Amino acid sequence: MHFGILTGGGDAPGLNAVIRGVVVRAESGGHKVTGFLRGWKGAIENTTVSLNREAVRDIHTQGGTILFSSRTNPKRIENGLERIKETLKENDIDVLIALGGEDTLGVADSLGEMGVFVIGVPKTIDNDLSATDYTFGFDSAINNVMDAIDKLKTTAKSHERVMVVEIMGRHAGWMALYGGMAGGAHVILTPEKEFDTDEVCALLKKRYEQGRRYAIVAVAEGAIDPGLARHVYHSAETDSFGHVQLGTGIGIGEVLKNEIEDRTGLETRHVVLGHVQRGGSPSAFDRVLGTRLGVKAVEIGESGENRKMAALRGTEVVAVDLSEAVGTLKTVPEEHIKTAELFFG
Repeated sequence: MHFGILTGGGDAPGLNAVIRGVVVRAESGGHKVTGFLRGWKGAIENTTVSLNREAVRDIHTQGGTILFSSRTNPKRIENGLERIKETLKENDIDVLIALGGEDTLGVADSLGEMGVFVIGVPKTIDNDLSATDYTFGFDSAINNVMDAIDKLKTTAKSHERVMVVEIMGRHAGWMALYGGMAGGAHVILTPEKEFDTDEVCALLKKRYEQGRRYAIVAVAEGAIDPGLARHVYHSAETDSFGHVQLGTGIGIGEVLKNEIEDRTGLETRHVVLGHVQRGGSPSAFDRVLGTRLGVKAVEIGESGENRKMAALRGTEVVAVDLSEAVGTLKTVPEEHIKTAELFFG
């Protein structure tokens, strides 16, 4: 068999582990692997690289993706899907393995509907893909968030400040919640539950009055206080998949910082963690998970099943329907938020 592989959307630690898993497992089965560079862009333009065991040796320890990535949406390009189908035919690709989040896998599923043999591998640091318990990249990212909060605590304590930490998460607050809990943030705000800035300020004031004269507020970039919505400015532009561009103007972190300082008189600073959250080497968990998902993707291809995704269910990696992964965004359950709230203040 001849496998094609591409990585689309934002980079995530663990991508190279998946690529390595695919290539090593494919070679052991007597198969060939071709990589498409820069995601769907490479599949449209037929930009390829041959992959073998030597090309992927030890890459599982590296962050990012050796195949590069882009946010190209073939559905926004004239005959984009048809051009990909033709590229696959020209290269004699039997199975295309797409590594990505909701958008990338949505395109893969559309190709599957057109008769292309596609397998998905769930990738997003946001952990918001349905049909899998965890996405690779998430563990590494929340460890980066935790590490940042640990460091910010020392300066917050020294200067008796409130530190507002803005964390990635447009519609799902997994990173803010898990990273915030691990780092011991004193308030965590997510998109799943609207917050009231007055309540946040009251909690902070009480904390200071009790002698704990510093605080960390972890806020997801998509968290909303309806009363502050008019102050949060984002670009009117959208990406090729129609997502509003967050973080290009005054984000919720800066707005909340100003409001806390004005309403409480407490010295407050804000930090936008930005792309540092998705950078660096993958954690041990993501290296192993990525490897297992890559191996499973090839096994699914060998089985003859189409429009499937390799997913983590409990401790097992299994095949699930690709449509299940892209049908509904996975958001943080209310009980998770309630658990975190026990430790506020």
